[in-house]
Amino acid sequence: MKLFYKPGACSLASHLILHEIGRSFEIELVDTVSGQTANGNDYRKINPKGYVPALQLDDGQVLTEGPAILQYLADGATTAELAPKIGTFARARMLEQLTFVSSELHKAFGPLFRDDSTEPEKSAAREAVAKKFDHVEASLADGEKHQMEESFTIADAYLFVVANWANFTGIDLARWPRLSAFVSRVFDRPAAQAAMRAEGLIQ
Repeated sequence: MKLFYKPGACSLASHLILHEIGRSFEIELVDTVSGQTANGNDYRKINPKGYVPALQLDDGQVLTEGPAILQYLADGATTAELAPKIGTFARARMLEQLTFVSSELHKAFGPLFRDDSTEPEKSAAREAVAKKFDHVEASLADGEKHQMEESFTIADAYLFVVANWANFTGIDLARWPRLSAFVSRVFDRPAAQAAMRAEGLIQ
């Protein structure tokens, strides 16, 4: 399978999980502005939406949207348990976490990455992100390593990637000590290190 990605974007969560499950895969860099991939392919023919991530399966089918890709990878994993069983309350709780990151936290960062955003818009975005971080901070209990207590899940991978954007947008994570500690723990996972190194984010 092949993951189409942009360095440090939300596609990093899928990249991280691919390393967690130990599947054989390739990655292909996407320029979302030009619509071209590093191999010269027209990305919009692969994913008409134009953004990352997209996961091309071995049979040629393409899956888009980060939460869908993350669940697909977790449910097909044989070497790691990265999501509770389908139909359980724990699964619903994990989906609640995944949805919050996708629909609320990720969206709040939008103006901070747009070149045409004004300073007032960026200031408002930082305030919006801070409110979302307040919620996450309150939900992370003292002593718990991950959102689902001791179990690392795909929701943790997504939260790590989006929360880490604070370091590139003028937001000091030290204001949220539990969240900051969470980001540091996930950063140290071998899968996270491998994915970030492959994307040129770390040495």
